[in-house]
Amino acid sequence: MRDILPNSASDGPLHAAIQQLEQAAKLIGLDDAVLAKLENPKRTTIVSIPTKMDNGSLRVFTGYRVQHNMDRGPCKGGIRYHPHVNLEQIVALAMLMTWKCAVVGIPYGGAKGGVVCDPTEMSRDELERMTRRYTTELIEVFGPEKDIPAPDLGTSPEVMGWLMDTFSMNKGYSVPGVVTGKPLAIGGCRGRREATGRGCTFIIQEACNSMGMKMDGSTLVLQGFGNVGSAVAELVYPTGIKIIAVGDVHGAIHNSNGIDITKLLQHARETGTVTEFPEAEALPNEELLTLDCDILVPAAIEGVITQANADRISAKMVVEAANAPTTPEAHDILLNRDIFVVPDILANAGGVTVSYFEWVQSLQAYFWSAEQVNKQLEDIMVRAFHAVYDEAQRRETDMRTAAMTLAVGRVAEAISTRGIYP
Repeated sequence: MRDILPNSASDGPLHAAIQQLEQAAKLIGLDDAVLAKLENPKRTTIVSIPTKMDNGSLRVFTGYRVQHNMDRGPCKGGIRYHPHVNLEQIVALAMLMTWKCAVVGIPYGGAKGGVVCDPTEMSRDELERMTRRYTTELIEVFGPEKDIPAPDLGTSPEVMGWLMDTFSMNKGYSVPGVVTGKPLAIGGCRGRREATGRGCTFIIQEACNSMGMKMDGSTLVLQGFGNVGSAVAELVYPTGIKIIAVGDVHGAIHNSNGIDITKLLQHARETGTVTEFPEAEALPNEELLTLDCDILVPAAIEGVITQANADRISAKMVVEAANAPTTPEAHDILLNRDIFVVPDILANAGGVTVSYFEWVQSLQAYFWSAEQVNKQLEDIMVRAFHAVYDEAQRRETDMRTAAMTLAVGRVAEAISTRGIYP
């Protein structure tokens, strides 16, 4: 990796991803040649995206697509639109996608894409033109047998529909399998929107059972109320878990007696935020993560649990619904304080799992019911949790290390079986 990004930050996401990989490699005795292969992405593509704006001007955006590994199958990973997108971040997230797919046992490698832009300041027409040009620039990279994008931060099913249509128009026929997370009308999958949150809920249930913690009456703090966070809230609420605080980008709210999630969801739909909910008190965002609770679910962005606040985390369990919400230094502090951490590559793998279901359905032109999707998702998530938990018990280590050793071992086995060409 040092050859690819020699100036990557020592405290950045790529450094953390490499640290996790090297630790797992040491534990499983990974061959140095295989480690070298896994430290470097298979393909890194940077494109210019000239886009006509509504005022008639031309603006050139920068886009990325990184394919980390293809030894277990085609690449899979989201596309994010955000002003802070950069290559180091995209490489790190592509690598994490490889481990995420491996830990739940689906036949993909990891990829990630992004465009440096602020979608909140762009019109729908500008976003469509930019998306279609981004897709065109990467037309030889994408494909149902090569690299299958999905929604991520700042993108949506509508954006995926534009991507699929652009790819299909260039091929001359409809190719629904090129993308997942697309609208149902053009081959999307039932349950895909809630999949990450639903998968995370299954993981919370299994983690509580394994720790001897009753869900009914346990308290939960949720950071993030987008697609993932709101789905977690809606799905855990009927179990009796008491959600005492919720935060989003605009602020946080707190009610020690529990928040009525049905009412909060309605409030958030009407106002676009959880703030000013009449049945809870306002809470500074910086205090949200350190509230006394049984379960903490960071479901927003990366790097929110850090060395600066980890010693004040009061939860018994942290379930990482977001990608990389905990820095390596913070993770060590949490472990030293006997806080049970379920890592992101397991906890939020429900999204990519149901994306896999959508891809299979698109290839077969045979679509499943919501009940079939949810049952298959539960089977995979429960099986993956116990595989990781058993590995942690066997190695007498934490869940993140166990998930990484399982995932890296599975990818390494594929590499060894296939060999290095030529």
